[in-house]
Parts: sequence; structure tokens; C-alpha cells
Amino acid sequence: MAGIVVVFDFDKTIIGLDSDNWVIDELGATDLFNRLLPTMPWNSLMDRMMKELHDQRKTIDDIEQVLKRVPVIPRVVPAIKAAHASGCDLRIVSDANVFYIETILKHLGIHDCFTKINTNPGYVDEQGKLRILPYHDVHHGCSFNTCPPNMCKGLVIERIQASLAKEDRKKRIIYLGDGAGDFCPSLKLKEQDFVMPRKDFPVWKLINDNRNLIRAEIHGWSDGEEQQHILLQIIKAITIEENQILSDESKFQTTIPINAVHEAMPKALPLPVPY
Repeated sequence: MAGIVVVFDFDKTIIGLDSDNWVIDELGATDLFNRLLPTMPWNSLMDRMMKELHDQRKTIDDIEQVLKRVPVIPRVVPAIKAAHASGCDLRIVSDANVFYIETILKHLGIHDCFTKINTNPGYVDEQGKLRILPYHDVHHGCSFNTCPPNMCKGLVIERIQASLAKEDRKKRIIYLGDGAGDFCPSLKLKEQDFVMPRKDFPVWKLINDNRNLIRAEIHGWSDGEEQQHILLQIIKAITIEENQILSDESKFQTTIPINAVHEAMPKALPLPVPY
């Protein structure tokens, strides 16, 4: 397996819009959503909107059908399949929710390409109502005001990095995102990593205004075709580099016989015979 972890945001990075807004608009609850928006945090609002939709007799099947027709960014699905086929470890870090994301990924046939989905929990309760909960406690401790109270993606990346550090093999991270919440995780990436911000979206401006804080190599993208091209080129370049290192190590091991190492070592000096 390639020593690469590819981390995708979801909304506006895999799909073409915000999944929360898509569901609310398609199920005809936009006016109520706009009235409630100033009164509570986004994550709490989405949980409240699921209750309102349930009260309006909107079912889980209604929500699933809306999710299955969400617009997907062109060329992203083939890019994900190609990255998975190359042996990359694919993950999602998103402020959407697990019900939305898993429904869409399964519909697209790429759910099994991902080893981990880090997002807000979501489940169907005993009344048949979708519940949406925060990923982090509201006191997650991040000092960046670009992180919403329910999720700091930077903390998620730090946890991924800590997990990778326990493995024998060094891995590199490629992070793709578009929103302001993707700025904090971009700051956590190291010199050997790559960040792919979507051009002319909030994270693009934040990164360009703070390039001195970014250690990872920056590669912007504007559409699905560009995302696919850049992502696969980075994966190819890393893979070639890894293979070259492995080849060099193999040559080194095979060109120096063990007996040559022993012969090269200085012989022990004869000790004088004690009288």
C-alpha cells in the first residue's frame, strides 16, 4: 500500500454544494430554516430542522431520495476510485453528518473506498426521526474562529497524525477542502504533506493570506477535472519517489555481502601473554 493518506472534505469538495442546504431546500423548509438560523448554532439548527421535517410527515426515505440526487462534482468519483486503486488510505473529515455522507457514498458506489469518515453523528431514532449531533463538545479548545463550535478539523488531523506516528512506515497526507473550517487542519500539515484548497473559496483566501503559516505544499484546484489531475499527479509523484527509495535500499542491501562487512572490520589486536 502506498504511504499516502488522502483526506477529503465532503460538501463542495466531493459533492457540488452544501448537503444541509440541499436537503432543506429540496424538502421545502427553506423559509423556516432562514427564520431559525439567527437563533442557534448550525449543528443544533440542523437537528431542529429534522424534527420540523418529521412533524411535516417527511420520512427518512424522503431524505434519502433527496440525497441520492445531489449534484456531484464531475470527475471526483473517478479520482476517488483511482486513488483507492493505487493503494491510498482515503478518509473524510466533514462538518456534514454521517447519515448524509454514507447515503451519498453508497449511492455513488464509493463508500468502501474510505477507511474512516470523521463527521457529526447522525442516527434515526425510534420515532423514525433523523437526529444530528455534534462531533466535538462545544469546548473543543481550538483557538481559531474559523472552526465551528461542534467540530475542529485540526484536532481530527492531529489525531490522524498521532495514529500514523505509531506505525512503522512514514506516511504523507494530502488534504482537500474548500471552507473556512479547512484552514485549521491545513495548519497542522507538515513539510512532506500536501494541501489542495479549492480556488476562490474561503480556505483559498485564508491560505493565501497566511502562507507563512502553511508548511505543506499548496496545490489549488477550481473544478473536478483539475482536482482529479492534481490529486493523481501528486499520488504518482509520491509513489515514484517511494519506489526509488525502496529500490535504492534493496540495491544497498544486495551489493554489500555480510562477509564483506566482517572482512572490513579491523581484526582484534593480539593481547600480550601475561607473565
